[in-house]
Amino acid sequence: MDNQKVECCDTVEVHTELVKIVEEKMPPEEELYDLAELFKVFGDSTRIRILFVLFEAEVCVCDLAETLKMTQSAISHQLKILKQNKLVKSRRHGKSVFYSLADGHVRTIINQGLEHIEED
Repeated sequence: MDNQKVECCDTVEVHTELVKIVEEKMPPEEELYDLAELFKVFGDSTRIRILFVLFEAEVCVCDLAETLKMTQSAISHQLKILKQNKLVKSRRHGKSVFYSLADGHVRTIINQGLEHIEED
């Protein structure tokens, strides 16, 4: 990180028309809170790794544990968080439970994040 100082205005001048436009477009506080909570879920590299596996295939916890070299318990804990936040879904097939991405939005969010960090 670079320690650049954030530039500020030399005078205090509120542009009321701009402020009014922004205030009208601002989502309700509850939605902003929910959005911040969603982005916190993406703040864990294990969960990101799980999502990348799910980009390629629907898999069970055993497959995820083997692929990511982690315990099934650790994978299950992260899957619970991903499922609570509606980022993954599951289906039972016999004795196995298979996980997949909840919808196309998940891939879009991750791909846009990758594009952002790869920018010059």
